[in-house]
Amino acid sequence: MKKIYLSLICSFTFLLSANMTLQAITSDKLQVKNDSSSIYNGLKFRSIGPALMSGRISDIIIHPNNENIWYVTAGSGGVWRTENAGTTWKSVFDSEGTFSIGCITMDPQNTNILWVGTGENVGGRHVAYGDGIYKSEDGGKTWKNMGLKKSEHISKIVIHPTNSNIIWVASQGPLWSKGGERGVYKSIDGGKNWKRTLGDNKWVGATDLLIDFRNPSVLYAATWQRHRTVAGYMGGGPGTGIYKSTDGGEKWNHLTKGLPNSNMGKIGLAMSYQNADIIYAAIELNRRTGGVFKSIDQGASWQKMSDAVAGGTGPHYYQELFTSPHNFDELYLVDNYMQVSFDGGKTFSRMNENEKHVDNHAIAFKKNDPNYLLIGCDGGLYETFDKTKNWKFIDNLPITQFYKIAVDDALPFYNVYGGTQDNNTQGGPSRTDNIHGIRNSDWFVVLGGDGHQPATEPGNPNIVYAQWQRGNLNRHDRITGENVNIKPQPAYGEKYERFNWDSPILVSPHNSTRLYFASQRVWKSEDRGDSWTPISNDLTNNISRVSTSFFGKNQKWDNAWDLYAMSNYSTITSLAESPVKEGLIYAGTDDGVIQVTEDGGKKWRKIDFNKLNELPKTAFVNDIKADNFDEN
Repeated sequence: MKKIYLSLICSFTFLLSANMTLQAITSDKLQVKNDSSSIYNGLKFRSIGPALMSGRISDIIIHPNNENIWYVTAGSGGVWRTENAGTTWKSVFDSEGTFSIGCITMDPQNTNILWVGTGENVGGRHVAYGDGIYKSEDGGKTWKNMGLKKSEHISKIVIHPTNSNIIWVASQGPLWSKGGERGVYKSIDGGKNWKRTLGDNKWVGATDLLIDFRNPSVLYAATWQRHRTVAGYMGGGPGTGIYKSTDGGEKWNHLTKGLPNSNMGKIGLAMSYQNADIIYAAIELNRRTGGVFKSIDQGASWQKMSDAVAGGTGPHYYQELFTSPHNFDELYLVDNYMQVSFDGGKTFSRMNENEKHVDNHAIAFKKNDPNYLLIGCDGGLYETFDKTKNWKFIDNLPITQFYKIAVDDALPFYNVYGGTQDNNTQGGPSRTDNIHGIRNSDWFVVLGGDGHQPATEPGNPNIVYAQWQRGNLNRHDRITGENVNIKPQPAYGEKYERFNWDSPILVSPHNSTRLYFASQRVWKSEDRGDSWTPISNDLTNNISRVSTSFFGKNQKWDNAWDLYAMSNYSTITSLAESPVKEGLIYAGTDDGVIQVTEDGGKKWRKIDFNKLNELPKTAFVNDIKADNFDEN
């Protein structure tokens, strides 16, 4: 059997954080934890960018006593602080155990005390997990992990308004498996100990949490049952619901009157600032239907106000609900395009988002300025001073989430290319001769959309290969700026090609104009993608989604599947060719297959997973590397 080097990564995103200008970032050091004997100790990281597109925001705080101080959390970029309303930033979470952040909360009794919940609370395949809840007592300078390390995704933290020792946490729990620490947790000793009071230890977590500002013994919680696998995503179940506690979260009552009696998905809760008796709920139902519900009697009964529900990638990715602190009945439903209501949820319309990135996740208000909004989305931070008529982009926050990267061999400085989450395929230099270093203006967009695995042509840095979702491969000419779609197409009468969300591309080390690309079969081009020939049949296990397990059992098609939230399944996800032996090619799939050919695709043979350190039979092969010196 030929030996290969195999990298299997269940949930990994590569983040390049950078200092784009000398004035933009006050700290650009990336710290790496390792022991003194590590071979990596000699490596020193430096920021190269970019910030021109920024990245996904998960939560925002505007300091109540100094509105120039903001805390911003990123789904894939840690926690950041500014003391001058976004002119400069400092990353304050680099030394901790994760870069995926779900929420941040400030203690109302002491604004130097901050709590951070790690692990972003969305159901996407690109979302990393966290390692619990953290506390800072010095405005974010230092942090201490306070437990709930198995929570993985924390959605909300609520602190008692007059007793800082009492904290409630809404933990959604693991996305890809059952168990973990999920549900509503309560601490009465400042986070030293935690007790779960709502949820279970299997599939049901808590996705939202409210406290009655008049009576801190009254809380509202939304639970959410959801499960993602490589095969698919189910975003709802019987465990989803709305609950109320009147004893400080010790016991919970299930609220049902006027609410849907079918399985529900993600729920966003909001309380009126002007009348805390009024509670709103944005509820996802089957097949991306849903509605906004309103209670005027503290949750005792509910009335459906409209059919509004978040769309785009799916409600699992949005669905949070915000009420205006300035105007009664003014609601914001975060969505691909923000939905806003001025009549308590009866009608919703799209907020004006001209010159603004879409895919919204967080909103912050200023307490004395009804025309100001600070919004976080997949493209970073935007602020408006005139109630959405105009937008200002905060263009110095380097939190872009990179899926995969490639480098060329340009001189004197090579370029780095990366496919990013919802921020295009970008390219930029590894170094410049500018005394100010690498700047935003040095970076450029190669291809739009969600960027995925790029590639370059050895010896010709003017040719770049980039792609967007599901195999839409393009060849980019840096001289002319031309993009040509070169996605392989099946012949007439052939079956649909199953390209993965992030399809693998390989430039042959033996011929720089030869490309390999993959769907469920491997394709080969000798002319930079102008023409293609399949060199394999279906190399996957070709497993039906419905035959796989969700919530611990097989599910029927009439259950809460979200097809738009799922990639094609049974696809090839990794390719490698031996630099030593031409035609020795490896292919790995998302459903537990590694195939190898030694003759350029004429014959393929399957490598059993049980011979590779007892890996699961359907493991996702994220990356394969062939040895640079030994074909065996």
